[in-house]
Amino acid sequence: MRILLKLVLDCDADAAWRALHSPRAIAELYGPLMMMEPMSPSGMPSFLTPGTDVPVTLSLAGAVPVGQQLIHVSERHTDDAHGPVRIFRDSGIPLTGPLASLDVWDHQMAVSPLPGDATKTLWRDRLVIDGPTALALWPVLWATWQWRGVRLRALAPTWAHDPDHTTAG
Repeated sequence: MRILLKLVLDCDADAAWRALHSPRAIAELYGPLMMMEPMSPSGMPSFLTPGTDVPVTLSLAGAVPVGQQLIHVSERHTDDAHGPVRIFRDSGIPLTGPLASLDVWDHQMAVSPLPGDATKTLWRDRLVIDGPTALALWPVLWATWQWRGVRLRALAPTWAHDPDHTTAG
């Protein structure tokens, strides 16, 4: 089963790409409804790189435990008819909680400059799930992804001010 979003964000594609690699920016997408905390004693990395595995605990409003999730990061670069596309993939899996009944969790986010306006980003978001409870969980996840869309539009203008970790150091 799939859940898809296609949005135009008010930031350039470089800023959106940096935000995808920022655990803080990702956590803000779900807040204040869903809170994401690192399970590792060393805390959350400041920047997600390909090959990164980050176990997190999820809770509703920081009070009701929802479960644990493993975030596994990979990325690829490709081109479409309008130019370069960068794809960030979380192929981790829910570890505990209601989502742990899913056998497949494949979340891919593609960013590219909006054709005709490089100051904006074309954001494509795809979640593929499967497993014995996928049909029952789909409506909840669909509603969550609509919330994500609202939060993406609200937060994207702030991302232009995030530091570029690819050149920092």
